[in-house]
Amino acid sequence: MKKILSFLFHRFTIAAAAILAQFAALVLMIGRFSNYFPQFYALLTLLSAVAVIIIATGRAKSAYKIAWIILILLFPIFGGLFYLVLGKTRLSRRMRRKMEKTRLHGEKSLEASESVLHELQEMDQRAAGQARYIQNHAAYPVYRHEYSRFYPLGDLAFPAMLEELEKAQRFIFLEYYIIDEGTMWESILNILARKAQEGVDVRLIYDDLGCIFKLPQKYHQKLESMGIKTERFHPLTPILSASVNYRDHRKLMIIDGHTGFTGGINLADEYINAFEKYGHWKDSAFLVKGEAVWSLTVMFLAMWEYLRGEQDDLEDFRPPKLEDLPPASGFIQPFADNPLDDETVSETVYFNLINRVRDYVYITTPYLILDNEMVTALTSAAKTGVDVRIITPHVPDKPPVHAVTRSYYPILLQSGVRIYEYTPGFMHSKAAIADDKVGVVGSVNLDYRSLYMAFENAVWLYGTDSVLQIKEDFLETLSLCQEVHLDQYSGLGAHQRLKWSLLRLLAPLL
Repeated sequence: MKKILSFLFHRFTIAAAAILAQFAALVLMIGRFSNYFPQFYALLTLLSAVAVIIIATGRAKSAYKIAWIILILLFPIFGGLFYLVLGKTRLSRRMRRKMEKTRLHGEKSLEASESVLHELQEMDQRAAGQARYIQNHAAYPVYRHEYSRFYPLGDLAFPAMLEELEKAQRFIFLEYYIIDEGTMWESILNILARKAQEGVDVRLIYDDLGCIFKLPQKYHQKLESMGIKTERFHPLTPILSASVNYRDHRKLMIIDGHTGFTGGINLADEYINAFEKYGHWKDSAFLVKGEAVWSLTVMFLAMWEYLRGEQDDLEDFRPPKLEDLPPASGFIQPFADNPLDDETVSETVYFNLINRVRDYVYITTPYLILDNEMVTALTSAAKTGVDVRIITPHVPDKPPVHAVTRSYYPILLQSGVRIYEYTPGFMHSKAAIADDKVGVVGSVNLDYRSLYMAFENAVWLYGTDSVLQIKEDFLETLSLCQEVHLDQYSGLGAHQRLKWSLLRLLAPLL
């Protein structure tokens, strides 16, 4: 009974009830006015027609357009209005202006890397083209010979994270989608509180919706009282608005500007398998040391300025050069992606990786919800003889989303893509590698929300030892997977096919 009452009076439940009430009131009002005023009915119908034109001529992905157009055709009176309230894929004008100002401020501190690009071009023109795209369209430069390490499990990364946090002397910046009280977070929090008392500048950003069932409502105030400057990304409000769609899905831990962690893990016990949530949690983390961490630092400070409204002098956070780094080779390019503009950086990076592959491309992802362009890229690569393999979870965290993931299996398998499911539990790692040379690792899932509606970050790699570490982990993980075969899906009934079709139709709106 206590749990039921706690849920009923939880701020999420209250906010959801308020939003549903507004939604119901809007439907009731439209329905009542339409019955009494034919002109009002005609006006709403015209509004739906205008919405369809806006959708059809916009720059959103075709699957997203189709999903909304079908909903408007099914509900011509309400559909257009609901699209204008909830369906826009761009930030509000106020949010865009604020974010644009922040972005420009951050860009000024990121030097272009023409000499490094020239060196990369001498080695591989295609790789240089990818690096130049990220620099020109995401404003993050490429670095040479920076140290990096891939951790195939959160369990293995966690001790290294604690060790690096203990070394902090100037500042610690953390930005995570999920934080949950438990062994992992409490261990980190103890260090953060102690470092803050020692005068280290400690700052934390967490996504309010991602933590809404994890942390108390006023937890940010508790952290502030401990000396940890804290901001919540887009706090949930009981107002019907499209802004709830935009989430901060990044994973960043930055120590003194020269050491940074990213990858798939959040700060909660399931990510280090201290708590079994969906079987064994297969995730990854990525360590970067050296100049390349400056991009992660600017990335965080830009988001901090957007949320806090305080503009820092970024040069104050320039780190000293690390002299004791292990020898390293290759090129590293951290980058961020956001729904601020129409540039889908993460998706383009994946497209380029897949379209330029010669021998193989291996991908791990918790969700496989693809648009037509990504399906075409994967299937075309496989049809030309490229070894395309994808590992997804066997144990789902969200059954409907897992059903959508499996609905893509037949078309991929028919083209020669090999798909494996991680049988011990949930696969949450987000990484891709190709031809022993190129890799991408970070917070980006292969789904609509991650690619088009979330703030994300990743690291593009070329010729680093960590690329081979990702490959080694992928091949070792295959022994813990079951391969999916086409004959498993050849005898599906009409009911299952219809279910998959509907789920795939609505997938861009989930």
